[in-house]
This record gives sequence, structure tokens and C-alpha cells, in this order.
Amino acid sequence: MSTPPVVRRATRSDVPRLAATLAMAYPDYRWTSWALPEDGRTQRLSRWAELWGALVPVLAETAWVTDDVAAAAAWVAPDAPPHAADLQAVIDRDLPRVFGARQPVVLASERLGALGRPDEPHWWLHAVGTRPAARHQGLGAAVLQPVLDRCDADGVPAAATVYTSTVVRWLQRSGFAVTHSTRTAVDHELPIWTLVRQPLRA
Repeated sequence: MSTPPVVRRATRSDVPRLAATLAMAYPDYRWTSWALPEDGRTQRLSRWAELWGALVPVLAETAWVTDDVAAAAAWVAPDAPPHAADLQAVIDRDLPRVFGARQPVVLASERLGALGRPDEPHWWLHAVGTRPAARHQGLGAAVLQPVLDRCDADGVPAAATVYTSTVVRWLQRSGFAVTHSTRTAVDHELPIWTLVRQPLRA
């Protein structure tokens, strides 16, 4: 029997590798080609991964990684406080640079996906990914587990919005269920599913 992967909370020193992991995981995700303009897409994805997938959750202590950072999960905690002013300034500066002309439709689509989120406080899965060479080893599920365990202990739901049926099925294996489905705003190009995992009761 294989040894379970070591999963730990990400630290500031992990940010470069965490960002690289998500940037390597997302090029073949349909959301990426839909949300990011083709011009400079690789650089846009790298900045998205560095800021929203790595730095923001690491500073909030809501990112988990395998010990080698081959897989990572970034969450938003229930009732998360506002970002520090300097970090918010960076987000406000870089958000238009990342999404370019796609920003209005991306943000509008995120609001549509949020319609299926629980009304009560919950953990929100912002990003999860595994480096291509390390896939199919259970690492993605492993980096989800610390927060899912905490959800069970605290009696709190977890939720996520995804854009492919493959990811829907993957999350369902961790106990998530679809609560809302729609399509992206304006262009209706991509399906959107919101999934919620209710806490397990002991």
C-alpha cells in the first residue's frame, strides 16, 4: 500500500512553487482560455496564480500543499477579513491587467456562480491543482482534506464553482453535490456549476 502524501499548510516561502504548480495545472482548463485574453495568456495566468492562487491565500493561512508542492488547494475561510490595504491595492492594480477586456464578463460570471453558495458561513475553494506529472496519485484530494476535516469538526459547509463536468465528478467523490448550474454571463459559452459539501456528522 502506498504511503499517504504529506500535506501541510503553505508558507510564504512556498509562494513561488505554489504559483508555478497552479500555472502548470491550469493551461488545459477550459476556464483559462475563456477568461484570459489570448494576448499574453501565459503571463496573465502566471500572475493570476502568483497573486490569487498563492500569495493571497498564503497570507490568509488558507492554502495547503503536498510537501513537495506538486499539488495545492487555496481556500477562502468563512467570514474572512478584508485584505490589508497594500494587498488590496495590488489586487486592484493587477486585476485589469490579468483579465483585460474579459474582466467584466469574468466578474459577472463569478457572481452567477455565487448564487448557489450557502447562506451560512462556509469555506470557499478558490483554486486547486496538481502538476501534470504528478496527477492520478490522489494528491488533489489529499490537499482538500485538511479543510474538509475542519468543516466536519466545525459543522461548516464547503463550496466551489467549477466550469467542467470532469471537475464536478471529481469533487463529488469528496462529498460535494451540485446546488446550482448556469452558463457564463453575456456569452453563455461555458457551463458553471456550484457545488456544496455539507459537513459530515459524527
